[in-house]
Amino acid sequence: MKRDYYEILGVDRGAAPDNMKRAYRKLAHQYHPDKNPDDPEAEGKFKEASEAYAVLSDPEKRSTYDRFGHAGISGGAGGDPFAGFDPFQSFGDLFSDFFGGDVFGQRRGRGSGQRGADLRYQLDVDFKDAAFGSEHEIRIPRHESCESCEGLGGELETCPRCGGMGQVQLQQGFFRISRPCDRCSGMGQSLKRACEDCSGQGRTESVVDRTVNIPEGAFTGLTLRYRGEGEAGLRGGPTGDLNVVINVRPHPMFERDDLDIHCELPISIAQAALGCDVEVPTLRGVREIQIQAGAQSGDVVRLRGEGIPRLGGGGRGDQLVRIFAEVPTRMSGEQRELMEKFAELSGDDVSPRRRGFLDKLRDLFD
Repeated sequence: MKRDYYEILGVDRGAAPDNMKRAYRKLAHQYHPDKNPDDPEAEGKFKEASEAYAVLSDPEKRSTYDRFGHAGISGGAGGDPFAGFDPFQSFGDLFSDFFGGDVFGQRRGRGSGQRGADLRYQLDVDFKDAAFGSEHEIRIPRHESCESCEGLGGELETCPRCGGMGQVQLQQGFFRISRPCDRCSGMGQSLKRACEDCSGQGRTESVVDRTVNIPEGAFTGLTLRYRGEGEAGLRGGPTGDLNVVINVRPHPMFERDDLDIHCELPISIAQAALGCDVEVPTLRGVREIQIQAGAQSGDVVRLRGEGIPRLGGGGRGDQLVRIFAEVPTRMSGEQRELMEKFAELSGDDVSPRRRGFLDKLRDLFD
């Protein structure tokens, strides 16, 4: 099982971003592979810390992790959510503001190209589709790698300044800092002859269809990441990711509160007074419930297991049915006569709730 991300960084769950950054920086220095060559255990701890920091330093991911743990950040897309995760990216981002380049080279090789941009797509889904999971087809406009030049932009030649390495290195104390070559922009190669099909861009415009699987228990703001399905990279660089952000449409009857759902049930004053059996809607169909005699407006009936499934499995929430008794606004003569008769027969027979109210009222003005 994966370890808790807060435990990995050695911080508590309420830790401020600056405290997490300091904790991660300490671990990164301690376990970085350049300081621990040929030490698989140190490299594993470095990757583990980098993964934890990548989640907890992102407010949206941290909120999802706090609510649903590792199952929440998996995005329901199947497989490892950090497949292809580069632990050196978090470390490099942490120090780039100070050194303006790549720390420890960040494992970049020659001619690696530029990574394509991530794409963001908002997918609106119905309340029940989010609760029970569903499948949706979406269309994504994006840039694809040019087939004619295989994404290179045309015929290339080796950069004479960096000798094809794509970067020049500077030594500064403990750090070995790599900066992108200013002549080839870090590509290691420059364009000698442009491709006619893409005009040297290495990419062409396209529209692709994608099947999105919404997991059970999805909620507004949940992001499903599909790696390698964003914009094509430049000069053979890796493809970006596609981030599908879920937006759940409101339901006309139900309101969601975490895993529970709420609804209101109107009944007549006669039903409230005498008690009755009534049918109420649930996400899974109609269910009959019993209203006890003497029910009051605001009373709640809890239906166990009729709520939202937990993201990643592990139970369901409840449905809370709030009762309110409707007072008739119009009455026939016979109805009014019967109501007056009821009031006359009631006399001083005051309910416990009203009696308590009257006692408080007397105390207030005595």
